[in-house]
Amino acid sequence: MNVQKKTTFRELCEIIQQIRETRGSNAKITCCANYLGRLSVDRDLYLAARFIGEGAFDSISGKRASVGSRTSGLAAASFCDIDYDHVFKPCRTATGSSSETIEKLMDATPAARSKRNPKEWPLSDIEEVFEKLRKVKRRDDKQEILLDTWQAMTPVEIKYFIRMLGQGSLRIGFETRSLVSSIAKAFDKDPERVRYAHMITGSTGKTARLARDGRLNEATFKLFHPLSFMLASPIESRSLDSLDEYICEEKFDGMRCQLHANEETIRLYSRDLNDITKTFPDLTGRFAERNLPPTVLDGEICVFKENTIQPFQLLQKRMGIKKPGEEVQQTYPVIFIAYDLLFTENSPIFDQTLEDRRDKLLDLSKRYSIPVVRQFEVDDFDHLDQRFEQALAHGNEGLMLKKKASGYEYGQRRKSWLKVKKPGGTFDTVIMYAHAGSGKRGGTYSDFTLGISVKEDERYEEEFIPIGKAYGGYTDDELKQMNKKIKELTVEKYGPTLGLLPELVVEIEFDDIQVNKRTKAGYTLRLPRFKAIRWDLGPSDADTLHDVEEAYRQKVEADRLSQKQSPSFMVWE
Repeated sequence: MNVQKKTTFRELCEIIQQIRETRGSNAKITCCANYLGRLSVDRDLYLAARFIGEGAFDSISGKRASVGSRTSGLAAASFCDIDYDHVFKPCRTATGSSSETIEKLMDATPAARSKRNPKEWPLSDIEEVFEKLRKVKRRDDKQEILLDTWQAMTPVEIKYFIRMLGQGSLRIGFETRSLVSSIAKAFDKDPERVRYAHMITGSTGKTARLARDGRLNEATFKLFHPLSFMLASPIESRSLDSLDEYICEEKFDGMRCQLHANEETIRLYSRDLNDITKTFPDLTGRFAERNLPPTVLDGEICVFKENTIQPFQLLQKRMGIKKPGEEVQQTYPVIFIAYDLLFTENSPIFDQTLEDRRDKLLDLSKRYSIPVVRQFEVDDFDHLDQRFEQALAHGNEGLMLKKKASGYEYGQRRKSWLKVKKPGGTFDTVIMYAHAGSGKRGGTYSDFTLGISVKEDERYEEEFIPIGKAYGGYTDDELKQMNKKIKELTVEKYGPTLGLLPELVVEIEFDDIQVNKRTKAGYTLRLPRFKAIRWDLGPSDADTLHDVEEAYRQKVEADRLSQKQSPSFMVWE
């Protein structure tokens, strides 16, 4: 009798760690493919692909365990017999990662080592633990499950167990597209067919099984399963030789959303494929009244008040509320503006050109009064500049240039959609911590925690507090210079993280400022990146938290042009 050998969670986590430490995308894909290819148990293949690509639960399942970083951090502090505020939190600040901190504490503290007796967990047992965590509500109950589970795990298992609960990236330099390529390589299938199967099933686990069994043709689209979004590439407008192939739209200051509709049933999905339907009952109610045929729209949710698109910061006030009351809905009324049509007349239309999809979208919009983005022909770059300034006057982020003949390139960031933007602002910051890179940047410190000054701020005892992390925008030569200087400034070492004297000043640019009460500053910078290393400046030149607060205030209170004047979207009544 041929008994199939099951894989274990430890083996999976060690492979994940190996992928993280491997340099080069192709080598990472090969590593993952070799592992997937030797999984003989059907359920193991499904769970392994799911855990790597989606986390604890299928993205389309709507399931969440709701185990926050504070919950896992308090559990870890208890497990390691350390003080949460005085030991765990400073360690987490130093590493910049709660899961990384917990991994190191599990290995370094005598109390944790004495409590752990690792066993070989089948993947199905880990799935059951995730389900238990999902079903309990109280923090104490969640922590009890965590403590019991961690007793039987190695530190690396604990780290990735926590990251899987987060339902996001495992942060190993290996995103979904690389996993899809690994599945194709493991079972010798056409990567495009595998990518298509993943897009319409919404499940890496199902895709892996279909590929292994030679059943990719059985992958079918189902309404109310979110699709991977098409993404835009940033570009400097002058780098284009011609604008003839492109159509122009304004890029709204809102939240990307996919709307699935079938008569009175409406579902909304965010860019990370989470179901956000309950967050916007006013929006779903209006679409339910339209009685749409089976439809999938790609578009943007914006706060729209007094005929004006309001700042994203106001939309943020709704995004964290699962069931907003009437007062919140009236204070921050929202609109969904469609700019693409993905499914209509009982068939997906991804392969049709943008122009053809646009014609169908306009027809649907006229029949059902759906707000839809306006498109503009642009004659030359001077005309493009005029449109750009008009978009900024509306309070929008900039422009989108879209190739008229392009299909909907789901889950990819190519050159068919280009975003024309300018930075939301700049700050002079100090490097507080340097984190070791991985992959091709292994052996160097290439990720940096950046701080702003609070020296004269009575709310704080520190001199600097973190405002964001950046890991791009510098050249290889600049990285070498920084690493040389970092050696001189290092005062503490926490595994792969160095604590530095705050003397190295970096000018960063960012897309936006967002309120984030979970951070010490109370704000988060969206997409911070290096603009310049300011060797000429010292720590006394760093911007302050007051500067951040003032920039945020100006952003929210800035005048915006009403949509009555040269509107950026239209709707038929």
